[in-house]
Amino acid sequence: MLNKSKLLKLFIAVFTIGALSGCTFVIQKGRRSDIQKIEELSRQLDDLNRAKRILEDNLRQEISDKQVKLQMMERGLVITVVGDVLFDSGKAKVREEAMSILDKIYSVLRNNVPKNDVGIEGHTDNEPIKLSGWKSNWELSTARALSVLHYMVGEKGLSPERVSAIGYGEYRPVASNDSKEGRRLNRRVEIVILPELTKSTGSKAQKAELLEPEENLK
Repeated sequence: MLNKSKLLKLFIAVFTIGALSGCTFVIQKGRRSDIQKIEELSRQLDDLNRAKRILEDNLRQEISDKQVKLQMMERGLVITVVGDVLFDSGKAKVREEAMSILDKIYSVLRNNVPKNDVGIEGHTDNEPIKLSGWKSNWELSTARALSVLHYMVGEKGLSPERVSAIGYGEYRPVASNDSKEGRRLNRRVEIVILPELTKSTGSKAQKAELLEPEENLK
């Protein structure tokens, strides 16, 4: 029988992972397989939180310097790296000085969340392309995301089956482009560690009945 504290922890895991993955979970009464599923969700949440703590420790200076930001969000654990740290203006080649940041992130991807897929997202400010030769900010943001992907896969050995890249251009800002600082924050790459759950469930909601009282969890 599950005690109340463990049951509460499992429910918290369900709702948190559900929020991260966009899925709805309802549990069949008295089914041990569903309790096992909830325990697996709890493990996944623990893994993401552990990865976040390790990254906070390994990237302490970069976070303090506001070069890197870590957030647990709906789509997973989001590691935001300021674009000006990774790239020269108008360029898509990773700067040699920034490789140590990507190395620290890769270490956690390899050692702490080895089963999780990884999404790499490129973003820019809304300044129009003038002299750098890119057709638009979409091309630049996509090239930057791919550059990080190729470093992780080609140089470090991240499994290519785990990783994808996309460019959003200027269209998902996190700050106002009316200021220099806002534009700096919008020029970024986000590395998203996805919950394992999204591999099998995608955006489909799973339906079942609510748990009955604790007596049925024997």
